[in-house]
Amino acid sequence: MAENTVPSQGPKIWERVPKRNPNFTGRKDLLTALRKSINTVTAVVAQPQALQGLGGVGKTQLAIEYAWQYRAHYDLVWWVSADQPLLVPSVLAGMAPILGLPPATSTGVEQATQAVLRALESGSPHRSWLVIFDNAEDPEYIKDFIPRGPGHVLITSRNSRWSDHEPTIQVDVFRREESVAFLRKRLGDAISSEEADQLADKLGDLPLALEQAAALLARTLMSVEEYLSLLDEQTSKLLSLEKAPTYPQSMTAAWQLSVSQLQDRVPAAVEVLRCCAFFGPEPIPRDVFRRGNRVVGPRLAPILSDPIELTNALSHLERLALVKVEPTTRTLQVHRLNQALLRDETPEKDRAELRHEVHLLMSGTAPADPDDTTNWARFEELAAHLEPSGLVDCKVSEVRSFALDLVRYMYVRGSYRQAQTLLNEYIDRWSQASGAQHKDVLAAQVHLSNTYLELATYADAERLFAETFEQMRDSLGPEHSETLWAQTGYAAALRARGDFSAARQLDAEAAEIYKRLHGDTHQLTQRARYNLALDYTVTSKYDQAREILRDIFLHQSSAEGIGRRALLLTWINMSRAVRLSGQFQVATDMAEEAYTYGVAQLGDDHPNTLLAAKDFAISLRRSGRLADALQLMTDTHTRLQRLYGDGHASTMAAALGLANALRANGDLEEALDMAKPAVEHYPDVFGDEHPFTYAARIDLALLLRLSGDPALAQDMDASILTRLSDRVGPDHDYVLSCAINLQNDLAALGRHDEARALGEETLRRIRTSFTPDHYLGLVCAANLCLDLQATGAEEEAKRLFGETTQRFEAVMGREHPEALALLAGERLNCDFDPPPI
Repeated sequence: MAENTVPSQGPKIWERVPKRNPNFTGRKDLLTALRKSINTVTAVVAQPQALQGLGGVGKTQLAIEYAWQYRAHYDLVWWVSADQPLLVPSVLAGMAPILGLPPATSTGVEQATQAVLRALESGSPHRSWLVIFDNAEDPEYIKDFIPRGPGHVLITSRNSRWSDHEPTIQVDVFRREESVAFLRKRLGDAISSEEADQLADKLGDLPLALEQAAALLARTLMSVEEYLSLLDEQTSKLLSLEKAPTYPQSMTAAWQLSVSQLQDRVPAAVEVLRCCAFFGPEPIPRDVFRRGNRVVGPRLAPILSDPIELTNALSHLERLALVKVEPTTRTLQVHRLNQALLRDETPEKDRAELRHEVHLLMSGTAPADPDDTTNWARFEELAAHLEPSGLVDCKVSEVRSFALDLVRYMYVRGSYRQAQTLLNEYIDRWSQASGAQHKDVLAAQVHLSNTYLELATYADAERLFAETFEQMRDSLGPEHSETLWAQTGYAAALRARGDFSAARQLDAEAAEIYKRLHGDTHQLTQRARYNLALDYTVTSKYDQAREILRDIFLHQSSAEGIGRRALLLTWINMSRAVRLSGQFQVATDMAEEAYTYGVAQLGDDHPNTLLAAKDFAISLRRSGRLADALQLMTDTHTRLQRLYGDGHASTMAAALGLANALRANGDLEEALDMAKPAVEHYPDVFGDEHPFTYAARIDLALLLRLSGDPALAQDMDASILTRLSDRVGPDHDYVLSCAINLQNDLAALGRHDEARALGEETLRRIRTSFTPDHYLGLVCAANLCLDLQATGAEEEAKRLFGETTQRFEAVMGREHPEALALLAGERLNCDFDPPPI
């Protein structure tokens, strides 16, 4: 049965479990002990079970056999190759869709992995599950990824330290009767019981050695007597070489005899086998060899350029059990023990050549674009061989570019911690080999800076971006593609740190350079202008942002090769710019179209679809559809909370949006309960002095006043106004919104003269910075009417009221809730909905 095929009468979900060995025999006592131990229950949590033993004793085969024999007891069986801890999270994250969770493509690998672990531990939707961690060498590396719940965990390892952490069964070599039964089953009448006993004795009953001996005998029709004689000769040679004790002597002798026989018949097969020794122990994509005939060096080129010779070589390797071929997944795999023996047998000069050929094979056959989701499966296969192949030490620029593409793949999948670890290693190794100013080192630093941004370590991102940008500008020139990439990244870091004006200046400069070098419609130019539009949005230049995004959207809608995600982001930001410029109904219609598109193209739980949902809900509230806004924002906040937790910027923004919707619907107590914890997260995520940190408190102060504490609200708003003015200038949207609310605080405290003076100054600033019909101006004027009346300026109040009422009806409509509140003589308030950085 092929790998990944669900066995009959088996679990509903059967993933990544290797094929069952048809020659498996014996070991009934171990399987029974394993079944008994793995069912040991403490309370409701089963104990993980480890199988520990020497390489080649059959731990992996025993785990496979257990999974097959007891498959009817499980709803889900999942196989995790744990050789490289960096790759374990992505394998676990692959369970997410099967468990009814959002996939890693929408949430990121780290979050999907944690969601999977929580689902397994809770027993929902499956209580009967089996997760197998194969070749988990260091307990410290994977202990945090072992689920503790109603299901079962099985671990295989050569490391005896597992007994300090989990119940452990020692797996030893075959008992003699098992060895004889195995050889008789494999070779039939070609071997007698006495011959099988002699052969097992010579091979120390080691299962892997027996497998390879049986394969050679079956393939060559060699007699057992001849094999034993040759084995004696090889053992003598091996003893003189003083092999390391971690390699069983019997295994080494059997392996070398198989290789020696193959060298005489098909030398090309041995060359391919030696090449495979410098990959990792994970499956090697077969297409690496098929596509690699034009990229490798002189050792492999003659073989890979001849598909007939390559096929013949692989066929012989499989028949001698030196390579395991999986036709369904188009992979081949060499046992780690065989790889170690091959590397040790290879002279140092040849090792370097073969290792470099592997680097060329991996980099020369890799897909071009890690951002393209259709390439992710191929990157996943290659990522398993990154560290074992020593690719990070290669000095060839094309190979290093591939190494960076692998990191970029991890980044776009959401494995930010793994990407960070690898990038630190790249920077350290490449700096030592090529110098800290080498362009490959600088490129790695840009990748690391972007990773810092995603991890919300904004200070680190700003520091490293600033340093790298300056170094690139000096060494590569200000218009080099890598320099411009670093420049736009640095602008994003400045935006994340709250330095909006500096970010806008850098993005504007980059956009001009891209336009001059590539023209208006080039993708790089469009991307730079998109970043500039984000800068305009956070500096309250909404008309400029709207015009740029409109042009980009028109281009993306008609151009070929524009991704759905990129189009949706432009659509969302365009509708937001329209809303912030005061066109609520148009913005609502656009936001609804964008949201519908996101649901259809990316799914309900994709982060960008949720971003569209959040903005649509805000537009619904602004246009007066309060019930619809509350329903959609409640659902969106719940989804974001499930995906990210409470401390993520997107969840925090949705929490404030939900608090604003609850307030608009009159639910002040619930609104306060929602706003308070969200506001408390802002200093942790953005810093104490970030404009968002101050602006978020506008919403809290408003709720405090409406809940009966205008004095506290006035103190908060006065402080926010001063600090925000210092950060973003007195004419910024956030500052003017705070001033309007402070005007209302003063009025609530009976300080009408102060409220009137502040209202008059604020209205003047709004009408200077925005259009007369802008929403902020209408709200400020409505409140000023009440303050004029309270201070005795009846005629002026009447004149302003008539003018404001006409403007409100023209812009908002007569039935808008705030138009009705104006007519009823109520004060109008402003709030803050954080845009994405």
